[in-house]
Amino acid sequence: MSRYGQYCPITRSLEILGDRWTLLVVRDLVLGADRFNELARGLPGMSRALLSKRLGQLERAGLLVHEDDRYRPTQACDELRPIIFGLAEWGARWAFGEPREDELDPTVLMWWIRAGIDPDVWGQRRTVLHVVLSEGRRTRFWFVVDRGDVSLCFTDPGYDVDVLVEAPLGVLYQVWEGLLDLRTAARDGLVRLSGRRDVLLVLPEALLFSPVAPLVRGVQAQALG
Repeated sequence: MSRYGQYCPITRSLEILGDRWTLLVVRDLVLGADRFNELARGLPGMSRALLSKRLGQLERAGLLVHEDDRYRPTQACDELRPIIFGLAEWGARWAFGEPREDELDPTVLMWWIRAGIDPDVWGQRRTVLHVVLSEGRRTRFWFVVDRGDVSLCFTDPGYDVDVLVEAPLGVLYQVWEGLLDLRTAARDGLVRLSGRRDVLLVLPEALLFSPVAPLVRGVQAQALG
């Protein structure tokens, strides 16, 4: 933990939150990630040793409780939510644009999408979404939505595919983050959607998208207005 040697609530906050990766760990905690492997999957550029260290620092600072193999945010951590989303809105307004190559990790995006699929939209019937990317270290993924649960598969699960999604990785990231509208991207040929019509009709409803997507869309609307 860095110390600044100034008696000020801002510096005290930065002593807890200012180290590299810490705010991203907090971001994922307030968004519901509560197991070590889940946190690690969402932060692949962070070593597991450093993640363990940061979680220990946050626990000692009173921002989380570690029990039953879960990391549970405390009130102090929950109260950082408006700050995290405030940074998201500022970033959408002043620091966001086309994705950089080093920001495009297909596996991370698929884990995010998995967490952002509402399985209740399709009820009790099994629904399989197959995503094919035009580039990336891994280009094929399957989401199996079955009885209220969503599984991410890296090999063909052997079920009939209901919807095929084909897109460049960067485009799919921008759809997820709210920079591109899914229907508009499909209409313009940036994303190709094919499969069962009844599943396709409710696909935009089933995809909850990134938690910051509404902020990104809001900033875009203000810029256009």
